Amino acid sequence: MPKNFKEELLFTAVMAGLMVLVMAGYNIALADGFSHHFIREVLTGYPLALIVAAICDLGIIGPGVKYIFFHFIINDYMKKKQIRIALTISVMMVAGMVTLMSLFGMVVTQNFGGNFFLTYLHTWIFNLFMALPLQLLIVGPIARAILGAVQKQTAPAEASAEPESIEN
Repeated sequence: MPKNFKEELLFTAVMAGLMVLVMAGYNIALADGFSHHFIREVLTGYPLALIVAAICDLGIIGPGVKYIFFHFIINDYMKKKQIRIALTISVMMVAGMVTLMSLFGMVVTQNFGGNFFLTYLHTWIFNLFMALPLQLLIVGPIARAILGAVQKQTAPAEASAEPESIEN
């Protein structure tokens, strides 16, 4: 888990960067198949989608999920192992991000179909089925490993920067 804002930015950059890249490719493949312009379409839409995902993550979903989790969900059982907290927050984050990013994708592609609600529900379900295992099995572990490596590198530097206590 990130311990400060700098770590939160790193974690979000890795997490959102990988999730947006894979999910953009997934949605384009669903809509158009693997055509000769598949890579170009993914890379063209990637910057805007990444910016929107980062804003949603850092400004809306992330704070909301953490508030709900730490005020209403966390219990002593979860506190025994950090991974329980991380996985619960991850599932909640995926649900929230899929909710907003599915809407973003429909707006950007102007894919409203005949019935907006049914098209959105279809998009949401398909995105959730892809995003949840992707985040829990691939992207989440990668992001946590990178964050853990950064925290290990900065831990000795922080420990040496702290003044030692003098006992009498």
